Amino acid sequence: MTESASSDPGLRERKRAATRSAITSTARALTADRGLNGYTVEEVCEAAGISRRTFFNYFPTKEDAIIGHADDDIPSDVIEEFVAGGADSPAGEISPSLFRDLIRLSLRLAEGMSASEEDTRQLIGVVRKEPQLILRIIGVTEQREAQFARDVARREGVPADHPVVQMAVVLLSTIARKSSMAYFSDGNTRTYPDLLLENISAARVLFSQPFDTPDTTPAKGQP
Repeated sequence: MTESASSDPGLRERKRAATRSAITSTARALTADRGLNGYTVEEVCEAAGISRRTFFNYFPTKEDAIIGHADDDIPSDVIEEFVAGGADSPAGEISPSLFRDLIRLSLRLAEGMSASEEDTRQLIGVVRKEPQLILRIIGVTEQREAQFARDVARREGVPADHPVVQMAVVLLSTIARKSSMAYFSDGNTRTYPDLLLENISAARVLFSQPFDTPDTTPAKGQP
């Protein structure tokens, strides 16, 4: 006797992800066509083939639906694989494979770039039409980066405010944004992974250069 599909957690999550994606795609399309105030939640539900209750089970507002759900950015299995990569390193010590695995994680996430490219271009168009969404996107981005810091910290067995964890998140997030801007720019012919690796390599060259730590000890007579 086999288990029913409804008892399969993986299948349930895929269905939830598909519903979230449908809601987001519909909200973005309506916003691009009519503007943020040119349609109702009911119209999103009708176009997506869902109930009003289902909409609010996934998103509290139209704006949240347009931006999308954090769980759709980084699949949980990809994150857990990344976290497991630090299992052999003593807790509380930064693992020697962290930088390498961060690059691998970035490339894994880049694999989904082509699948979500049209959605991303659609979001860019929507934000140009409704620039007030930028502040909300900034807030959501900060939340997602905070979660990523917690994931890196969990892998390394250190607090989320550990300076290496914080710097890893800042650098990778900045590089990813810069690479995305170049990838989605008019006339670009290069792949996202190519741009991503180029920018990571540039950062590595910069940070591998020697530098003299300045003396920050106050001079005598100065506070």
